[in-house]
Amino acid sequence: MAAKNPLEIAVIGGGIAGLSLAMHLHKRGIACRVYETAPEILDIGVGITLLPHAMREFTELGLDDALVSQGIENRESCFFNRFGQLIYKEPRGKFAGIKYPEIGIHRGRLHLVLYEAAIATIGAERIVTDHHCLAVEQSGDEVLVHMKKTTTGEAVAPVKAAIVIACDGVNSTIRRQFYPHEALAYGGINIWRGVTKWPPILTGHSYMRIGSIKTGKLVVYPIIDNIDGKGTQLMNWVAEVEDDSHEKNDWNKAGKLEDFFPFYQDWTYDWCDIAGMLRASETILEYPMVDKDPVDQWTFGRVTLMGDAAHPMYPRGSNGAAQGVIDARTLAQLLSSMDDAVAALRAYEDARREATAKVVLTNRSQPPDYLIIKVEELVGNRPFDNLDDFITQDELHELSERYKRVAGYAPED
Repeated sequence: MAAKNPLEIAVIGGGIAGLSLAMHLHKRGIACRVYETAPEILDIGVGITLLPHAMREFTELGLDDALVSQGIENRESCFFNRFGQLIYKEPRGKFAGIKYPEIGIHRGRLHLVLYEAAIATIGAERIVTDHHCLAVEQSGDEVLVHMKKTTTGEAVAPVKAAIVIACDGVNSTIRRQFYPHEALAYGGINIWRGVTKWPPILTGHSYMRIGSIKTGKLVVYPIIDNIDGKGTQLMNWVAEVEDDSHEKNDWNKAGKLEDFFPFYQDWTYDWCDIAGMLRASETILEYPMVDKDPVDQWTFGRVTLMGDAAHPMYPRGSNGAAQGVIDARTLAQLLSSMDDAVAALRAYEDARREATAKVVLTNRSQPPDYLIIKVEELVGNRPFDNLDDFITQDELHELSERYKRVAGYAPED
């Protein structure tokens, strides 16, 4: 492609998908430049889980050792009801016989690993920060990208590119240009996220889902080990609550414990004082649980969508980042193997659009914690004496495997 069009590829957005794409393109000899809205890349945020199919992609980029060293490898996933009773557990990642590990990691650490690797791979001069994309304009065999300085609002000279890849997130400016009347889909679920310094829970390598959105759901997992030299871990937690009032949380706003704590105030179990962990949180942020309906088209001439800009999904099942990095590798492979860049964009869409749409819809209706909801329904939302009287472990296993097959990280994948 580079021989036929001297212009570079413009990657709009220097997040997980954008930086991964830049490194994949460079690996295949394709020039690109990344334009990121943030003035600088900082070690901020809370936790994220890198599932085995995400680690497969990062391993191809040579980042597996760095990510493993910066996070905590999950050994098991445990599902509890709101009374603290274990419903089901299963091994994860390499402990489940999969080639790649499952890693809990601080999002800021992940981003810095990617950023530093991208600088070393494509050069610092090809990652341009403080540039916010306003619109794209196509003419012939080039695309004009209009931008402004994020910090000052000052217009910058338009950038000419051979093609443009929109990796600018759930609120993508470029997607809005092609879908101007589209709105975020909010179903009445709000999220609070935080981190707490806390002693290891269960194995110290356990990913825990507790309760359901009907009565308050919590996801808990460690993301940094031995943070104080005394064995304490940095624990990431996510609270999800269904609200009949449909009052949507703000974005990236400081959250208040009192807004959601009543759902969890009695959650003190023999294996962990969950209520105490929440009270001890140093950071609380609030978000709405939102996604967008799958669309029929990502590619418009020389412009295409990627990652959250293409398929924003509920933050359930830790799948958003994984699908974005699979997008990146898929597109880079097609651009390097096809003579026609525009045809490669269409082939990328054909390869990824339907697969990611299934994940978006499954995250809405039957996410990984669906089996907790199923048990709640079967036992009447009460403690149980013998769960096998209502549902077997084999049936629960099948519910868990069903999501993995849709998402693409079942062992056979």
